[in-house]
Amino acid sequence: MKAAVYYENGDPSVLKYEDVPDPTCHPKGILVRVEAVSIEGGDTLNRAGGPLVTHPHIVGYQAGGEVIEVGSEVTNFKVGDKVATSGAFGSHAELRSVPARSAWLVPNGYDVKKASVIPVAFGTADDCLFEFGHLRAGETVLVQAGASGVGVAAIQLAKRAGATVLATASSDERLDKLKRFGLDHGINYKTHDVVQEVMRLTNKKGVNLVVDSVGGSTLQGSILSLAYRGRVSMVGGAGREGMKVDVASLMGGNRTLQGVFLGAEIGGDRAYNNIQRLINEAAEGQLEVLIDRTFPLSQAAEAHAYIESRKAVGRVLLIP
Repeated sequence: MKAAVYYENGDPSVLKYEDVPDPTCHPKGILVRVEAVSIEGGDTLNRAGGPLVTHPHIVGYQAGGEVIEVGSEVTNFKVGDKVATSGAFGSHAELRSVPARSAWLVPNGYDVKKASVIPVAFGTADDCLFEFGHLRAGETVLVQAGASGVGVAAIQLAKRAGATVLATASSDERLDKLKRFGLDHGINYKTHDVVQEVMRLTNKKGVNLVVDSVGGSTLQGSILSLAYRGRVSMVGGAGREGMKVDVASLMGGNRTLQGVFLGAEIGGDRAYNNIQRLINEAAEGQLEVLIDRTFPLSQAAEAHAYIESRKAVGRVLLIP
């Protein structure tokens, strides 16, 4: 099969389009012909500095496609099913072998390209808001990096739950594209101080919950944007810098900082069933998946570079 591989960590140029051996189907797994690869933020971070657990390494968490082989112990999928899949690596390829527990059925008629985006982005956003963020109707949410995959999902889910939604992005153009998903107030972090804008927009009260996938120095701003007893769901390090937090700044307002990692529970019944629910709701038109651009799999390097340019709004896909 063809795959986007690399032999060493580095910038997007390390990605090569090469022939590699086809994966095999495990008795407890399925083999999928990939129709779309959803490039996750973690994919670019792993390419830049993560472990190379295969040689050459095929990076990538998420892909969707058609089941072409079913393991002897698998009873919940059949050949011909369309699925969304998630795993630690291996998405950037024409074929993918995953455990059955790492795949979700795509309802008939729903676009597998859109379904490929949902497990990590929407599953993570839902956990940040509800399972760990305890969001309630009438509260105010700040979504850092609102134009990211997690950001677009969080805006929709928070608005649907009855929250007032604020979000940050690097340009007014990107913020404008988020309004149709339920964004109430956008903050351009290139031109405005985020904390000052949050306080202005909330009459100095602050927000009840922040979803922060950026980390680094942004995380301190998230804490300072909180209302009394506010919560931060910290879910990533897209800012690519060390976490810089004054823990004492949590105390005065009885604030909470919590880490969220969907991968720790994605194989359990709660998270697995939650992701299937989100896919079903998207298929029913209750949620919208935003795809910014698609690239051929052979242009994985260009796709990664585009993501890192911070121009995308929503997810970028690779098409084998």
